[in-house]
Amino acid sequence: MTSEELTLNVEKALEEIRPFLQSDGGDITLISVEENSVKVRLEGACVGCSVNQMTLKSGVEMTIKKYAPQIEEVINVVGV
Repeated sequence: MTSEELTLNVEKALEEIRPFLQSDGGDITLISVEENSVKVRLEGACVGCSVNQMTLKSGVEMTIKKYAPQIEEVINVVGV
Protein backbone atom coordinates (compact mmCIF):
# COMPACT_ATOMS: atom_id res chain seq x y z
CA MET A 1 0.00 0.00 0.00
CA THR A 2 1.38 3.41 -0.96
CA SER A 3 1.53 6.27 1.51
CA GLU A 4 -1.28 7.99 -0.43
CA GLU A 5 -3.50 4.90 -0.10
CA LEU A 6 -2.67 4.65 3.59
CA THR A 7 -3.59 8.28 4.16
CA LEU A 8 -6.84 7.79 2.24
CA ASN A 9 -7.73 4.78 4.40
CA VAL A 10 -7.01 6.76 7.57
CA GLU A 11 -9.24 9.58 6.26
CA LYS A 12 -12.05 7.05 5.61
CA ALA A 13 -11.71 5.81 9.20
CA LEU A 14 -11.90 9.35 10.54
CA GLU A 15 -15.01 10.02 8.45
CA GLU A 16 -16.63 7.03 10.15
CA ILE A 17 -15.73 8.32 13.62
CA ARG A 18 -16.36 12.03 13.09
CA PRO A 19 -20.21 11.98 13.42
CA PHE A 20 -19.94 10.40 16.89
CA LEU A 21 -17.45 13.02 18.05
CA GLN A 22 -19.49 15.86 16.53
CA SER A 23 -22.66 14.67 18.24
CA ASP A 24 -20.88 15.34 21.56
CA GLY A 25 -19.54 18.73 20.44
CA GLY A 26 -16.09 17.54 19.41
CA ASP A 27 -14.18 16.78 16.24
CA ILE A 28 -10.92 15.29 14.99
CA THR A 29 -8.35 16.46 12.45
CA LEU A 30 -5.69 14.35 10.75
CA ILE A 31 -2.26 15.92 11.25
CA SER A 32 -0.04 13.30 9.61
CA VAL A 33 0.52 9.65 8.77
CA GLU A 34 4.14 8.64 9.41
CA GLU A 35 5.18 5.02 8.84
CA ASN A 36 3.17 3.07 11.44
CA SER A 37 1.72 5.96 13.41
CA VAL A 38 -1.03 8.49 12.89
CA LYS A 39 -1.10 11.94 14.47
CA VAL A 40 -4.48 13.54 15.04
CA ARG A 41 -5.80 16.51 16.96
CA LEU A 42 -8.94 16.14 19.05
CA GLU A 43 -10.94 19.37 18.95
CA GLY A 44 -13.91 21.10 20.52
CA ALA A 45 -15.47 19.33 23.49
CA CYS A 46 -12.97 16.47 23.05
CA VAL A 47 -10.14 18.69 24.31
CA GLY A 48 -11.43 18.96 27.88
CA CYS A 49 -13.21 15.62 28.01
CA SER A 50 -12.07 13.32 30.80
CA VAL A 51 -12.42 10.22 28.61
CA ASN A 52 -10.66 11.53 25.50
CA GLN A 53 -7.76 9.07 25.88
CA MET A 54 -10.25 6.19 26.04
CA THR A 55 -11.99 7.59 22.95
CA LEU A 56 -8.64 7.88 21.21
CA LYS A 57 -7.59 4.29 21.96
CA SER A 58 -10.92 2.44 21.92
CA GLY A 59 -12.69 4.37 19.19
CA VAL A 60 -10.27 6.20 16.94
CA GLU A 61 -7.31 3.80 17.01
CA MET A 62 -9.49 0.71 16.67
CA THR A 63 -11.36 2.16 13.68
CA ILE A 64 -8.16 3.32 11.96
CA LYS A 65 -6.63 -0.16 12.41
CA LYS A 66 -9.72 -1.64 10.75
CA TYR A 67 -9.00 0.43 7.62
CA ALA A 68 -5.19 0.38 7.89
CA PRO A 69 -3.97 -2.66 9.91
CA GLN A 70 -0.31 -1.61 9.64
CA ILE A 71 -0.93 1.39 11.90
CA GLU A 72 0.46 0.65 15.35
CA GLU A 73 -0.44 3.81 17.26
CA VAL A 74 -2.56 6.92 17.14
CA ILE A 75 -1.18 10.02 18.87
CA ASN A 76 -3.20 13.05 19.92
CA VAL A 77 -1.15 16.15 19.12
CA VAL A 78 -2.10 19.09 21.33
CA GLY A 79 -1.80 22.67 20.11
CA VAL A 80 -0.66 22.07 16.53
